[in-house]
Amino acid sequence: MKIVIGIAGSSGSIYAKDLINKLILKSEVQLAIVMSDNAMKNWEIEIGDNSYEKFSSMLYSKNDFMAPFASGSAQWDAMVVCPCSAGFLGRVASGVSDDLMTRTADVMLKERKKLIMVLRETPLNLIHIENMKSVTLAGGILCPAIPSFYSQPKTIEEVIGTVTNRVIDLLGVVNESYRWGK
Repeated sequence: MKIVIGIAGSSGSIYAKDLINKLILKSEVQLAIVMSDNAMKNWEIEIGDNSYEKFSSMLYSKNDFMAPFASGSAQWDAMVVCPCSAGFLGRVASGVSDDLMTRTADVMLKERKKLIMVLRETPLNLIHIENMKSVTLAGGILCPAIPSFYSQPKTIEEVIGTVTNRVIDLLGVVNESYRWGK
């Protein structure tokens, strides 16, 4: 499975880091990563380092329209935008395709591939809600970064995992995590 991880400029870098670290371990997954400038700054502020550079072999410039997933003919399977800012959501909902991340989101929607947006915004206004509706009607999946507590997480990493494990499930990648009723 070929998956693009887009990291937009909202708070929540820890979600992206956890998701990438989990997907790297999956032999059936090929990853590519695109980050906005603000995503890099937020990562450095929130995580306290530039450890995203350890993924440099998978990291594409936000202006690299020659990246394979910029075209539907490359047949990438999915894109996860994690975290997804309200601004990025709005650009996708409006059909704006002005960088590699928005172009890839557009490709996923036009090719009827999975586009999962881990929205990290609160509170929401009507514009956000309308944009979520537009993306959903176009085939995207909104998976807000809202943790669950069924599994009684004890650490921040376990709380983060309740969101990232849900994303991995949505991708259809085999994943060991808490299951309700088991």
